Amino acid sequence: MPRVLLLLPTTTYRTHDFLEAARKLRLDVTVGTEERSTLEGSSPDGLLTLDFRDPAACARRVSEFARRLPIAAAVGVDEETAVAAAAISAALGLPSNPSGAAVAAWHKGTLRRRLEAAGVPSPAYRIFTREEDPADVARLVRYPCVLKPTFLSGSRGVIRADDPAGFAAAWTRLRRLLEDPEVDRRGGKLAREILVEDFMPGREFSLEGLLERGGLTVLALFDKPDPLDGPFFEETIYVTPSRRPEPEQRRIRDVVASGARALGLVEGPIHAEVRHGEAGTGLIEIAARSIGGLCSRTLRFGTGMSLEEVILRSALRLPLPAFEREAAAAGVLMIPIPRAGVLEEVRGVDRARRVRGIVEVTISAHAGQRLVPLPEGSRYLGFVFSRGQTPDEAEAALREAHRELEFQIAG
Repeated sequence: MPRVLLLLPTTTYRTHDFLEAARKLRLDVTVGTEERSTLEGSSPDGLLTLDFRDPAACARRVSEFARRLPIAAAVGVDEETAVAAAAISAALGLPSNPSGAAVAAWHKGTLRRRLEAAGVPSPAYRIFTREEDPADVARLVRYPCVLKPTFLSGSRGVIRADDPAGFAAAWTRLRRLLEDPEVDRRGGKLAREILVEDFMPGREFSLEGLLERGGLTVLALFDKPDPLDGPFFEETIYVTPSRRPEPEQRRIRDVVASGARALGLVEGPIHAEVRHGEAGTGLIEIAARSIGGLCSRTLRFGTGMSLEEVILRSALRLPLPAFEREAAAAGVLMIPIPRAGVLEEVRGVDRARRVRGIVEVTISAHAGQRLVPLPEGSRYLGFVFSRGQTPDEAEAALREAHRELEFQIAG
């Protein structure tokens, strides 16, 4: 059977779902991860230790491995591993995004430059260094604006500012995050950058797509029914199919397709964030990966294919029976962390599971875990999944289930 290389950081939620999809397809699997495991010596075919921050080194390491065991596809699950997967695929002669395109989708500064050069609607922006005086920078930007790291994802470090005083406070908070040793080490020189862009009002949407030879297939368009106006941008509920009028949905699809072309993305999954309002439709981000967390469990295609199976079939050029998402409406709630502290207990999980329309409640945090909310944090308490005849039913089930959950947090 063909062998697939799955690049799975130790922090990802996606390991089980990708391995289950590979098992269903009866693939041989090698897992690449950034932390050396004691199992690598006893399972040299199944595990590889790779430094995802050095894509060229990843490509050399995998090329050596592939001389003994050929690799048919390399698949990353987040922005950083997508860059490594592109470098590996190029070295092995496999279909992939150009390395520069993967980097552009990961690094928000390059993303903004390429979108601007191609005329793709997106927020106006400037890039500064964290050493600059925020009082000076505050006089150079327009309000409201949004401050961001250029290399983190999941809304981590993203803060809105409405005036110079708020800007200085947001800058100080973001700089403190970027100076954290783990974040600084991960970002390297990029941890010295701060992106400031105009705040774009309007509804926010998430598009899940698949590229093959440059052609975009839209797998799902999610409404985000909760306003995302700041000061932080913690995402909570996704619901599909979208309830917006078809002309609006078509405009969103067109903007995402234009963004993919501007970046040079041609293969594999994409996950895009789009704003639509009175001022028009703008592309906030487009990543060369699929949806994060456990949110992919919202989606089923054809006769029950998971999103991970669709991605693996596409990467291996295996037949894809159907791209159509199941008929039922579906939703996911990413359970937000209400405050910092140590998680002591979770109550009401059984009650939440009994809510009509709820199909799964997964609590990913554990008792004794220190919780850090956004914008500094990068995790959720868990995920709730729903199904319904209509998007309204799927959304209502999520909200009711969330009301049943109680989190005891100390400190």
